[in-house]
Amino acid sequence: MTDLHDPTHEKALIIDFGSQVTQLIARRLRESGVYCEIHPFNKADAAFIKAYDPKAIILGGGPSSVPDANSPRADDYVFAAGVPVLGICYGQQTMMEQLGGKVESGHHAEFGRAFIEPKAQSSLFYGLFGPGDTEAEQVWMSHGDRVTRVADGFEVIAASQNAPLAVVADEARKFYGVQFHPEVVHTPRGSQMLKNFTHEIAGMKGDWTMAAFRQEAVRAIREQVGLGRVICGLSGGVDSSVAAVLLHEAIGEQLTCVFVDTGLMRKGEADEVVTLFRDHYNIPLVHVDAGDTFLGGLAGVSDPEKKRKFIGGAFIDIFEEEARKVGGADYLAQGTLYPDVIESVSFDGGPSVTIKSHHNVGGLPARMKMKLVEPLRELFKDEVRALGRELGLPEAFVGRHPSPGPGLAIRIPGEVTADKVKILQEADAVYLDEIRKAGLYDEIWQAFAVLLPVQTVGVMGDARTYDNVLALRAVTSTDGMTADYYPYPHDFLGRCATRIINEIRGVNRVVYDITSKPPGTIEWE
Repeated sequence: MTDLHDPTHEKALIIDFGSQVTQLIARRLRESGVYCEIHPFNKADAAFIKAYDPKAIILGGGPSSVPDANSPRADDYVFAAGVPVLGICYGQQTMMEQLGGKVESGHHAEFGRAFIEPKAQSSLFYGLFGPGDTEAEQVWMSHGDRVTRVADGFEVIAASQNAPLAVVADEARKFYGVQFHPEVVHTPRGSQMLKNFTHEIAGMKGDWTMAAFRQEAVRAIREQVGLGRVICGLSGGVDSSVAAVLLHEAIGEQLTCVFVDTGLMRKGEADEVVTLFRDHYNIPLVHVDAGDTFLGGLAGVSDPEKKRKFIGGAFIDIFEEEARKVGGADYLAQGTLYPDVIESVSFDGGPSVTIKSHHNVGGLPARMKMKLVEPLRELFKDEVRALGRELGLPEAFVGRHPSPGPGLAIRIPGEVTADKVKILQEADAVYLDEIRKAGLYDEIWQAFAVLLPVQTVGVMGDARTYDNVLALRAVTSTDGMTADYYPYPHDFLGRCATRIINEIRGVNRVVYDITSKPPGTIEWE
């Protein structure tokens, strides 16, 4: 597809070695107005780097050990490209090894909070440390190996208790290496260090904004689509809705939206979507009530990957059918996001790193005659919200908690039935109502209920019950890549449990999920 990125913007390149937090590097850079992309180490060769033309390169972390013979390396051109390079954790270690330093295993590891002490002045610490400062700075470490000898031209500019060479710099070549992770929130001033690298050291202006993206995306959509017709699949969530409004701004009546009501949405969502697009935006909308199709196809299916695959396939089938009904379409538009793309593709091409499949990633079946338009493919979730506000979508809609494409199907572990969906819709509505009444909705990144495939004994009145267990989930996050559970007061949880059990027939026990991401994911399936 046409590149939605304006080549006149400055770009940073992030080279991925498999860290679970590599995407956070990109988020921090984008927060400071720097456009960047993540590419796996084995794709970022000299030819790619020259074509991409970055103003700065960041080598991310990874699970490998540099002393191992087959551990991954950056292409040597990274250090010959004439641009500043920052190595983070594994990135620091491979930089040192490749430039003549030494990395060893078997020393004291550091995991979690640590403190670095400045040993020399550096542009990387601009605004953080002054001349002569020796106060320790909190950082977040996650390493077993460590650099034991710096490469020629480097000096040590900070050390931690178990990493004497924790931060190294070659100011002449503008090469820097940090053993810690500046991208995570547990390094409180890590964002400033990254901004120092991109703005102070690499001289980047930070000229990438949602207003600029909107203009560039409209231009790119028009260039890609021409006079063709586009069919956009609305799931009812923020992503596909923002994509639809952006497309409508770009191509107007060439767009037809197809809203597939799967029967698996939260209570009242289908009506909200139809009202917003037909009445408020006057966008051509086909409303397909496909609840029976989806519930029928999910009957007897318990495996979460099979659920996702079926739902994705059914969406495609319905799009095909509706495209024929509207007289044919040349393009299919989707609300695919950047994390969808990255999570669905292993950094090294192997299957082990893929966490879960996404129903809207991976192209179209060969039988389909349509090409893909994915105007949000370069954006993170919070950037999509910012774009929605830029486009004038109502705040109540843009600020809604995320909802997965497969809907409630992956919030019902085990087989999905119409009765279970009804119970979950009602319970979820009560839960969200209590959150809004408590004024907590905007403090929470995502909150939802999960209907467990477990039944327990209860007593209601004088009667014995044997009903379902409902799990409540609420997390805080900035980008969905890492998350922590929301610390509700116990009286709030008590109110929710009481209302749900009293008002929802079929639930007699409520539990609260206090798992963070990682090790868990936000959704249960």
